[in-house]
Amino acid sequence: MGQPTTLGHLANLPVDPRPERPYAGRATFHVWMIAGYPERVKIGVNVPNFGPGTNPAVLRRWAQTVEGLGYDLLMVSDHIAVTPDVAAQYPAPFYEPFTTLSWLAAVTDRVRLGTTVIIVPYRHPLLMARMAANLNQLSGGRLILGVSVGWARQEFEALGVPFQRRGALTDEYLHTMRTAWENEEDYGRGRIPIWVGGNSDAGIRRAVRLGEPWHPLRMTLPWLREALERRAGIAAELRRPVPALAPRIVLRLTETPITDPGRLAGEGTVGQIVDDLEQLRSLGSETVVLDPFGGDPRETCHPETAWQALATVAAHWDLDAPR
Repeated sequence: MGQPTTLGHLANLPVDPRPERPYAGRATFHVWMIAGYPERVKIGVNVPNFGPGTNPAVLRRWAQTVEGLGYDLLMVSDHIAVTPDVAAQYPAPFYEPFTTLSWLAAVTDRVRLGTTVIIVPYRHPLLMARMAANLNQLSGGRLILGVSVGWARQEFEALGVPFQRRGALTDEYLHTMRTAWENEEDYGRGRIPIWVGGNSDAGIRRAVRLGEPWHPLRMTLPWLREALERRAGIAAELRRPVPALAPRIVLRLTETPITDPGRLAGEGTVGQIVDDLEQLRSLGSETVVLDPFGGDPRETCHPETAWQALATVAAHWDLDAPR
């Protein structure tokens, strides 16, 4: 096994969101090479690009905080028409992801940029291919394109896209995009990583067929273990390699442990969250995305709470291990 690495990321924050004093009795966790497991799990953050408290200045602060704390990846979500079904969970204003990430690329240097997730049927595939390729070039090859089929029926209707064909359209459009990217003279060199979102068997099957990482969202660890068995079965059925794993989990920090058997990965004490990350690494996760948005739009008016939670995790998980 290698040597443990040290922490050294908290001094780079533009605004210090750390607690006034370290948590008493905290443990320090190190990432070791274990046969068959990633040596280091890269940790990303899902940044809310919507809601009453979100504006360009706040988005800039989010990006600088995520990068300053040493996280590997900053991701945003996708909606175009804020119809009632969307507004109930992701209220206006909503900042379009390709535009937002292009701007954030200019105010960051290192952190990777991604979508969790682009709703593929909403845009013409050649437009998406162009926007993704240009963003990847302009950011210095930092883009990860998380994709999915979508869920908001009213938004599909507003955009004139048939809801019942969303799966077929996603498959068709992804094929068109990947074909377009083969023209490196036009779209540039460098492969754009795709993560396939969706917790259903259809999402797993799509990831297997494409040979791209599976990106499940907000789950319990027991559910994930069972889903990974299904992933292996689908891969065997299709005679394809098992795709990589890149889950997005919640981030909800509590002072006392959560003992409910339905506890989601990423909620609880810092010890529980760090243990979740270790378990996700043991399950083969190469990247884990933390989602600090708890569902109340008013949270976007007080991002400091989320920044403190991210700083706490960063203080207990070695983000500075060699890449």
